Amino acid sequence: MTQDIYAALGVKRRINAAGTLTRLGGALMDDEVVAAMAAAARASVDIGELQAAASRAIARHTGAQAGIVTTGAAAALTLAAAASMTRWDIARMAALPHAEGFANEILLHRTHYTGYAHALRAAGARLVDLGHNDRSTGAGVRGIEPWEIEAAITPRTAAFAFSANPSNLSDLPVVVKACRSKDIPVIVDAAAQLPPRSNLRRFFELGADLVAFSGGKAIGGPQASGILAGRRDLVGAALVQQLDMDVSPETWAPPDLIDLKEMKGIPHHGLGRGFKAGKEEIVGLLAALERFAAADDAVSNAALEKRLNGISNALGELPGITKRIAPARETGRVPQLYLAIENPLALSRRLQAAATPVHLSERFAAQGILIVDPQALRPEDDAALAEAVRTAVLA
Repeated sequence: MTQDIYAALGVKRRINAAGTLTRLGGALMDDEVVAAMAAAARASVDIGELQAAASRAIARHTGAQAGIVTTGAAAALTLAAAASMTRWDIARMAALPHAEGFANEILLHRTHYTGYAHALRAAGARLVDLGHNDRSTGAGVRGIEPWEIEAAITPRTAAFAFSANPSNLSDLPVVVKACRSKDIPVIVDAAAQLPPRSNLRRFFELGADLVAFSGGKAIGGPQASGILAGRRDLVGAALVQQLDMDVSPETWAPPDLIDLKEMKGIPHHGLGRGFKAGKEEIVGLLAALERFAAADDAVSNAALEKRLNGISNALGELPGITKRIAPARETGRVPQLYLAIENPLALSRRLQAAATPVHLSERFAAQGILIVDPQALRPEDDAALAEAVRTAVLA
C-alpha cells in the first residue's frame, strides 16, 4: 500500500497547476520534511516544550517576539481572536465562545471581509463592520482612515482584523497607529502572503501584533499546519488555550511562553483544544520553515519561469488562446503562465474530467484567464500538463 497509497485507496492522483490550494492538498513536501515528520513520530515529547522550541525558531525567522505552530492559518486566526479577548484571564478562557460578558468585538474594515472571517467568529467574537469600499470598487481613492477606526473603538473592542494582500499594505501602519494607543491588538491574516520571503518579517516591521501564516502553502510544510506569531503575551494566551490542560497543578511544568503569574491559576481545556498540533506537524513545519527562509526568491523564481517557458513552448500555438508569462513582481508571489481564452471554465471542466485530472487556477476566470501556477506542480508533470491542455483545447 505504501508503494502507491492513493491507488490502493481508489483515489486519483491529479496534476496540480492551480497552486497550493487546500482542496488539492496544499504544497508538496520535500524528502527532508517528510523524513523529519517520520522521525518525530517515533518519540514522545512534551508538546508544550516542543511549542516553546518552535516559538524560538519562528521568532528567529520572523522577528516576532514569539510564535506557535497551529493546525492551519484559519486555526491561527481563531486562536488569535481568543487570545485577544481573554489575554491571561482564565475565567474568560473558560467562558469562550460565550463572550458577551467582556470585550468581544473585532473591528473589520469592509474591504477585508472574506469567508475566513468565520475563523474569528468561531472564538465567540462579534465582527464590527467599518469604513467604505471606495478604493476597492473604483468609486474613489481613499482607503482605511484613522478617524473611522477611532470612531469604531469602544470598551467592547478586543482587536482589529486585517486581511493582507499586496495592494493594501500601506493601510497597515494607519491601523496600527490608531489601535496601539488603545491597546487594541491588530491581527493580520497573511495566510497566502508568502512568497516573497520578506513577508515573514514585513508585517511585524509594520507593527502587527499577531500574524497568521499558512504552513502548507509556500512554506512547504504539512497541509494541516500554520503559524501564529507576534506578541509574546498574546501568543502565550493562545497556546494555553490549545494545549492539553488535563494536568495536575502540583506537577505541571508549563512552557516558558505561559505566564503563570499573570494567569493566576491553571485553566481547563480551552477553545483551541480541537486545534491541537501534533509533534509531527510541529517538527515538519519547522523543517520546512528552515528551508523556506534559507532559499533565494530570485533563484526560485528564475527556475519556475524557465519551467513555464518550457510549458508554453510545448503548448505551441492553440486556436483561441493567448499566452503570457506574468513575472513574480506582477503576481506578487511567483511567476505564472496566463492563458486567455473565451470560455475558461469550460476548458477547466474538461481538464478536470480527464483520466488524469488537471487543475489550472481559476482565480481570474471572470476575466477570461486560466493560470498555470507552478508552486505545487511537479517538474515531471510539466510535459503531461501541456499535452493535456492541447488535447482539451483541440478536442
